[in-house]
Amino acid sequence: MIYTKDLVDELNALLRYDLTTNQQGIKIHKNADAAVIATTARLFDKGLVTEVDGGYLTDLGREVAEHAAMALTILTSVVAV
Repeated sequence: MIYTKDLVDELNALLRYDLTTNQQGIKIHKNADAAVIATTARLFDKGLVTEVDGGYLTDLGREVAEHAAMALTILTSVVAV
């Protein structure tokens, strides 16, 4: 399986959450881009966020977001081999 555009959009959405606190969520407004609204709805359907329009990360969502952040850090780091 490869990363589809939808999966990349979902990973990017998860990276927008502040992982230093559980007290801050995200609100996607009704007039947001249709792709952003659809992405957030998919995250909700997967149980990664608490509300269809964003909300807070669930425990599973936080874990996925942490892994996404780590993967991004690794992939964007310059590593001498």
